[in-house]
Amino acid sequence: MSEEVIHQVAPVATALPAPQQVSDNAIDIGSLIDAQPATTLDSAPDETELIGVPAALEDAPAAATVAPVVEPTAAPTEAALTPTPAATDTPAPTPTPMPLPERVVLENMGVVKQSFNNCGPANLTQVLNWYGSAITQTDVAAYLKPNPEDRNVSPWQIADYVNEQLTGYKALARSGGDLEMIKRFLAAGFPVVIEKGYELPDSGWWGHYLTIYGYDDQLEELYSQDSYLGPFDGSGRVDAYTEFLHYWQQFSNTFYVVYRPEQEETVKSILGEEMYDDFKMWQKVAGIAETETLQRPDDVFAWFNLGTALTRMGGLTGENQYYQGGAQAFDKARELGLPPRMLWYQFQPYLAYLKLDRYQDVVTLADATLETQGGRNVEETFWYKGHALAYLGDIQGAITAYETALTVNANFYPAQWSLDSLRGTGG
Repeated sequence: MSEEVIHQVAPVATALPAPQQVSDNAIDIGSLIDAQPATTLDSAPDETELIGVPAALEDAPAAATVAPVVEPTAAPTEAALTPTPAATDTPAPTPTPMPLPERVVLENMGVVKQSFNNCGPANLTQVLNWYGSAITQTDVAAYLKPNPEDRNVSPWQIADYVNEQLTGYKALARSGGDLEMIKRFLAAGFPVVIEKGYELPDSGWWGHYLTIYGYDDQLEELYSQDSYLGPFDGSGRVDAYTEFLHYWQQFSNTFYVVYRPEQEETVKSILGEEMYDDFKMWQKVAGIAETETLQRPDDVFAWFNLGTALTRMGGLTGENQYYQGGAQAFDKARELGLPPRMLWYQFQPYLAYLKLDRYQDVVTLADATLETQGGRNVEETFWYKGHALAYLGDIQGAITAYETALTVNANFYPAQWSLDSLRGTGG
């Protein structure tokens, strides 16, 4: 699909609306990041954290129960296309990592040309095919994007799909990665899929996935397969380290890795304790983002990343101060001018504002997103708007919003929980 057609299908404003009113209770974000929390949960809530929409939703299920789906036409098989598969032993982490090779290229990483707005399923398919699975992007999209118009598949959804629906594979999504970590995964035989910003000349900023399969330190370049831009002859895309890092930063350096169950300890050792611990990971992301805001005060992505990390820390601790810090950072990002498609892909501003009773901010951002064709095909938009409407007393409006979320993606089970709870059926 040409850029011109995309622009006609999804015309957008120049930026999301700035906040009309900000809190007077500003807090010192730097001190907040450095402080030790009073308590933390055992694991991080993902994007489906239920925000307790009035009384009934407080009792919504704490863990997902996903209905089984039909197995792909060909079950995953042992790796056949990988001349150097990832190690299957489970070495313990070592204090001093082994030196990295100057160059690593994983052979036979094919490219899958995505169908419309299908980079999430297409990139996962590339990785699974490399491991030897005959799965297709149609198989993957049938669960992750039952509605072809759905504009986003989040990293947690991809990891959940692999972990819960595919036999013989596991996946882990993290944020706060760096170039060294990508190299270590590649050197150990694991391709890495990253989430990144993406600029098209005629239609502006989008989100995208990219499968990294090699690097060269002497040339300072990374090799990847791009399911949208290609090339589609298998030769791969080449990005300079600096260019790559610029766009990866726009999604808090988020990535996911697919591996076999017996390789889990290897994956843990590459990640390290800080990245495997949810709170420490988001604390790291927050620290990096705060430094970037001090170095580049007009960097809208740095402010947004800071808000995302603090809000995540709030979800892990239950401490309201993190949501306040997150909202402050999001307010600044909105003042600077967030790309209008930002909330197609990342949703933490909704959560921060909900936790601070700023329901109208949620409705305002959701409505701005819903003004575009693409925004009307993001199920999370309707789900969070439903929460805000319920808190504002518009129960029928909330029910309609949850129902619409399910029309966008029938497998988005949080919306069904919310709908059942609000109706009093208890799920």
